[in-house]
Amino acid sequence: MSVPLLQQFRVGSYILGQKLKGNKKYPLVLMLEPLFKCNLACAGCGKIDYPKAILDKRLSYEECMQAAEECGSPMISIAGGEPLIHKEMKKIVQGFIQRKKFIYLCTNALLLDRKMDEYQPSPYLTFSVHLDGNKERHDASVCRDGVYDRCVKIIRKALDRGFRVTVNCTLFQGESAEEVADFMNDMMELGVEGVTISPGYSYERAPRQDVFLKRTGSKDLFRRLFKLGKNKKWRFNQSSLYLDFLAGNQTYHCTPWGNPTRNIFGWQKPCYLLVGEGYAHSFKELIEETDWDKYGTGVNPKCADCMVHSGYEATAVDDTFKNPVKALKVFLRGPKYEGQMSPEVPFLYEDNNENETRSRMTNSRKSCGGEVIKRVDHA
Repeated sequence: MSVPLLQQFRVGSYILGQKLKGNKKYPLVLMLEPLFKCNLACAGCGKIDYPKAILDKRLSYEECMQAAEECGSPMISIAGGEPLIHKEMKKIVQGFIQRKKFIYLCTNALLLDRKMDEYQPSPYLTFSVHLDGNKERHDASVCRDGVYDRCVKIIRKALDRGFRVTVNCTLFQGESAEEVADFMNDMMELGVEGVTISPGYSYERAPRQDVFLKRTGSKDLFRRLFKLGKNKKWRFNQSSLYLDFLAGNQTYHCTPWGNPTRNIFGWQKPCYLLVGEGYAHSFKELIEETDWDKYGTGVNPKCADCMVHSGYEATAVDDTFKNPVKALKVFLRGPKYEGQMSPEVPFLYEDNNENETRSRMTNSRKSCGGEVIKRVDHA
């Protein structure tokens, strides 16, 4: 992990406090989407195809501060759309810093060059720059040539000014472990604090659906990647157990309430990855009235191939607290990239296209020793 000690201490203290209070459903990161409008049109994006009236909507400064107070999480990921389009973003960031929240301002960096003067380096502020792999991959992902080179130039400028900078990388179909390894080497040479890496999730609203990785393909890709990364000092902005999960070595259910989403419609049920599930008027209503048992891999067909960090990082962090020795071993040796993979969670729903229970349910029960793995309230 590349996360600074101050942040590790504050977040760890927060989690320990939640456990001592007996809270079973608590947030780790607030996913704040103050707007959907963007200056790019990426192939895998599920936001930008809303009508103009929706794309012109914004959460106000007051609404953003209220969301932070309601949620109470120590970290806030400001996404969108492109957050730097928001005219009050400087004020919003300052408000969160005053509240000592650790902010990841997610940006495609195209506006950051001229907006950078509005911000000051702070241990509470990180620019999380969207880079989906090497130059060819990223420019294809964002559907515009030249973006990768501009991003690298702006990252260097931000680092020279003393800002915390991470890279947010989503992997899609057709990527080889070798090219992702080269990308990781380039990012380490560039000097970013760390890379948040994750397989893409097939947003229903995304204009293209053929670009997303399936679950088995994700695990195979990450196993090959971590094998290539053995003895390399790659810095990931994620827990060791989440990375081990990506390589197929942990059997996890997602923890959707770990990264709750507040956007222009309200508090999204159950997470920012699913659409059409409704919205709550408050964080309290989201936690108490969402039927969480309806969602997750093995439970809901929409979740079948999801391995995204927003759903599983909180699970991995909780597992780290429950099993620190296991977590330390994975941290020291790195994710396992050989041998048998951990069993999948059981698939307990029917395939409406075939009108019969999925055979994977039976296979999963057998591979799990006949026991159904239960969802865990992470306390």
